[in-house]
Parts: sequence; structure tokens; C-alpha cells
Amino acid sequence: MTNSQHTQFMQRAIALGRQTAFEDRAGGPFGCVIVKEGQVIAEGVNRVLAENDPTCHGEIAAIRAACSDLGTHDLSGCNLYTSSEPCPMCYAAAWWARIETIYYASTIQDSKKFGEFDDLQIHEALRLPTAERSLPCVELLRDEMLELWEAFNKMEDRPRY
Repeated sequence: MTNSQHTQFMQRAIALGRQTAFEDRAGGPFGCVIVKEGQVIAEGVNRVLAENDPTCHGEIAAIRAACSDLGTHDLSGCNLYTSSEPCPMCYAAAWWARIETIYYASTIQDSKKFGEFDDLQIHEALRLPTAERSLPCVELLRDEMLELWEAFNKMEDRPRY
């Protein structure tokens, strides 16, 4: 892909971020474009405020749309362009979707400085051992769940991810 194409896709992601924040007032200035073989296959914007949904990030919306349009959960060969470096949730979603490369226009530090978004705190918390994180995580009924895992593992026709 050419630098001109990368620029064009990123400018679209930024324009989507501008629209959702300033015109629609639906959420932060986060827009996303997913591209495959030089063609935009999906777009998404942050709609956290409009939907009262903390998971309604631009990357998540774009990944869902791309998967739906392509009829698969596997976005191998796709690139993601986003107006800001993805939060841990969006990075993980891109990872699970098998996105090839993430391109971003601003950093997590920028979103903290200019928008008071707390993504950086989440990144820092995830570096800590589970027991030291500020949001408590408590293991419960592991033996019961391991029975389910063992049965799932033995399924001959189990779904593959």
C-alpha cells in the first residue's frame, strides 16, 4: 500500500472521530476504518455516550461491521486505521480478529492529556499480577469450570477459533 493510501485511510478515521465528537456528540473523537486489499470494508465511531455503552468504541464497531460484512470472525489480511492508539479492549479485539496491522494517529498519552481518558491506567493495571490490580478479580468454582473445559476439549465437532 502506498503512503498516499495510508494517509487517505487515516484521514477518514480522523474525520469519523471529528463527526462523532463534534457533530453527533455521541462520544470521544475516536473513528476507525478497516481496510482489506486497499478497500474500506468497514467503519466505526465511538458512541459510548449515545448508546450508554462503555464498549461502544470505534474499533469495536468497525470490527463487528467488518466481520458481519465478510461473514467471518477472522479478519486476517485487514488493516485497522484509528484516530487514537487503541485501548486495551480494542487492542485485544483487533488481536482476536487477526488484524494484520494497527495504524493510529495519536497516542494513549494524548487521549489522557487532551480528553482525560483513562486508558493509560488500564494498561498499567494489566501489567500487574491479578491480585494487585485495583479492580478485584476473584477465582470462583474453577473445578466446576474445568469440567466444562475438558468436555469442550473432547468435542469432536467443536467450534475452532
